Amino acid sequence: MRNTLIFAGNSCPALTEQICGNLGMQPADAELTQFSNGETSVRLLTSVREKDVFVVQSGSPRINDSIMELLIMISAAKGGSANKVTAVLPYFPYSRQSKKKAHRGAITARMLANLLGVAGVKHVITVDLHASQMQGFFRCPVDNLHAEPIIAKWIRRNVPHWREAVVVSKNPGGTKRVTSLADALKLNFGMVTTDRKRGGSNMVGSMMMHHLGGSQHQAVETTAQGSNFTDPAEPPSTAAERERTPVRGSRGTIADDTGSPTGGNLAIRPNGGRASQSTITPPGRSPDPSVNGDLEFDDGRAREVTHGRLVHGHIVEDDASSPSRSTAGNSVHEEDPMTMSHHSSMFVPDRQSLGGSGDATVSSDDEDNAFEDPEVEHMITLVGDVKNRTVFIVDDMIDKPATWIAAAETVVKRGGAQKVYCIATHGVFGGDCLEQLQACQCIDKIVVTNSFPLSEERSRGITKLVILDLSFMLAEAIRRNHFGESLSPLFQHYGD
Repeated sequence: MRNTLIFAGNSCPALTEQICGNLGMQPADAELTQFSNGETSVRLLTSVREKDVFVVQSGSPRINDSIMELLIMISAAKGGSANKVTAVLPYFPYSRQSKKKAHRGAITARMLANLLGVAGVKHVITVDLHASQMQGFFRCPVDNLHAEPIIAKWIRRNVPHWREAVVVSKNPGGTKRVTSLADALKLNFGMVTTDRKRGGSNMVGSMMMHHLGGSQHQAVETTAQGSNFTDPAEPPSTAAERERTPVRGSRGTIADDTGSPTGGNLAIRPNGGRASQSTITPPGRSPDPSVNGDLEFDDGRAREVTHGRLVHGHIVEDDASSPSRSTAGNSVHEEDPMTMSHHSSMFVPDRQSLGGSGDATVSSDDEDNAFEDPEVEHMITLVGDVKNRTVFIVDDMIDKPATWIAAAETVVKRGGAQKVYCIATHGVFGGDCLEQLQACQCIDKIVVTNSFPLSEERSRGITKLVILDLSFMLAEAIRRNHFGESLSPLFQHYGD
């Protein structure tokens, strides 16, 4: 391409060479050094006057040095009279800090967007921002590309029987990303959620597990005390009070005024008589479906909901001892059951430091940090049918292994899945994450892209790792951006 220069930062020189190779050009020369005190020095060795300059720099293990290199290179190109400077960031640094999580916290992603604008950037190309709303942080156009078409194409070509697979989100915040891939592949999807158990006792947890894991699929019938709740001779106020009074069934199960059981498996109609678990008649409607012209209401628990206990980040048996009780011994203080029920996270969401109820977009780092506490037990829930199927656990990045391992063990040990593929766009792999995922027997493949640089030494011996190439998509984005063409074809899925 004429009048175009592509500069490579120190974070991803290999990816930049692949991009330039796809465009039929060579990376422009630049000198990137550091002084003895750690200061970054940049000198462009090619004239950029009236040229269209692209600076390719992704996040890396040396994230702060990479950011300073990028800012100085943009400033140097702008000072050299470049016509337009575009920052190509396959992995946008500090993208997880796109909102204030606590008082006196900083929205670091917005600050970085401001720094890029001050340096002189006129356009930004990135891949799979952690939160797409971050595009509003910039005062210049942002092309947020998606690796989903590349991932979907790899699945079609490399996964046996992928048409019977299920796409699963490992937390509620990733459901939008999961449903998008499921719609593209025309697959079913599911979700894994975790709830923290509190109180230092297993009483509430045992009650919940008995309620959720009992014989839910059996239709249990009971006869109310008396044929009708209301007596025509009673005053309306008395009849109304009796309708609001809970009724105890033959197994000690209480049903409220709506007919829904407050504990156990029984349901009693407000007008008395016999009722099964799957039959509820609303007020003013006939119990006969032929009269109403529709089907009967069903408040039975979905059969595709599976529960399990999570201790130290791993699935344990239902009868295993609680970590708080086993570590504290006889010194555990027994709390009042009603207080424990009130504070249980299964009934009341955790209040965040900024007020309000629990945030559905809680980051995976928060969950991983919670799993590290050896005295905290979690209840993990799988929503969706994955038995004897292949499961794709999808998120935007893999940094810490705890949530991935917990989700994989849940779908395999509780859901009965055959194979598990952990798929993400950005393979950050902090600490020993890659080694732990490799050692997990429930994970078959780890699929990421080359948006985040991964050294050969780090990936050596990791047989489960699959790295997809983004260079073709980024090269086409650069070409279309230079010639003023639309980028819409890059978001489309193409069949084989």
